[in-house]
Amino acid sequence: MRNLFIALVALVFSVGAQAQITTPAPSPACTMMQKVGMCDITLEYSRPSLKGRTVFAEDGLVPFGKMWRTGANKNSMVTFSTDVMIDGQDVSAGTYSIFTIPSATEWTVYFYTDTENWGNPEAWDEAKVAATVKTAPIKLDATVESMMFVIEDITMNSCNLELVWENTIVRVPVSMATDAIVSASIDKTLAGPTARDYYLAARYYLDSDHEDMEKAAEWAAKANEMSPKYWQLRVEALILGKLGRYPRAIEVARSSAAMAKEAGNDSYVRANNASIAEWNKKLSGTEGKIKTSGSKM
Repeated sequence: MRNLFIALVALVFSVGAQAQITTPAPSPACTMMQKVGMCDITLEYSRPSLKGRTVFAEDGLVPFGKMWRTGANKNSMVTFSTDVMIDGQDVSAGTYSIFTIPSATEWTVYFYTDTENWGNPEAWDEAKVAATVKTAPIKLDATVESMMFVIEDITMNSCNLELVWENTIVRVPVSMATDAIVSASIDKTLAGPTARDYYLAARYYLDSDHEDMEKAAEWAAKANEMSPKYWQLRVEALILGKLGRYPRAIEVARSSAAMAKEAGNDSYVRANNASIAEWNKKLSGTEGKIKTSGSKM
């Protein structure tokens, strides 16, 4: 019994030693997403609070004239799902750190391609600066306790990315080519389905053994009329084989095998040749045999 008691005590202490205490973060993490036009803008940052302190001042928590990670903990980040313009500067879709240098009359805001920094980068690299914005801070009549980013003045083509804390707003204009994106989508849709659309529809009907294989054959033929590919031809051949149209299936399979051979894809060559041999057997004695295509194997 004594040994059992000792073992139980040891187990309790072992479990206790592995337990971890969790407490609220002083600067809690925040993630927000806002759609502007056709662009999803996502912000990820930590929110420090005033707690009676002076923030933006010569000797404040965030002193004038020095680089700031614009938040707490890991550097604050913004992600754009499409290309945008930040204060007239072209910025590609992607994720960027936000760094700032505050002053009483002008802030410098940097959008930086290196997003893996706990605080400021150890060595600043100008080549990683995607955009730099100079903007005058706006004074608030009220006091904001916890730092936050907001996206305001939203239109179909633009918005303002704003940093708000203490009694200060820092505003950065962002615009996007919404009209160009929508126009391209309209043109594509009104132009009708693409070869890939027809191929995917035909492939789905084939894979699901759909009852309307005639429609699948029609779609597969359209895909190959628009842009023949060996994998698309393979699907068309298989559909024709299911429909019992063996002469045409063999013809299409031979085209697929030839294209696959040219592309160096022997697996498609072998698969087509196997199908041709199978369909030849079914045609034997009626329409004669059709030779299979050569293989590199």
